[in-house]
Amino acid sequence: PQYPDHRKEMARVNRIAGQVNGIKKMIEERRYCPEILTQLRAIRSAVNSIEANILETYLNSCVTDAFNSGDKKDKAQKIAELKELYRRFNQ
Repeated sequence: PQYPDHRKEMARVNRIAGQVNGIKKMIEERRYCPEILTQLRAIRSAVNSIEANILETYLNSCVTDAFNSGDKKDKAQKIAELKELYRRFNQ
């Protein structure tokens, strides 16, 4: 199957990788705890943003295509995938 292109998220992924490296350096330098926690929260926010964008793309492409195709098996599969994602995200 043809999957959506998420390459537009690479700039954000690279920024997150840089932030993680920054946190490693902060820990090595024994920086003040609240400073480290602030950076960790920024990473979490950035990851959540990427996650939301990819989920939106999934809904607008893969799920929409399955429902427009009229293929009952494909629709059921997408519903099962959405249920599993919901379970995983809400733990």
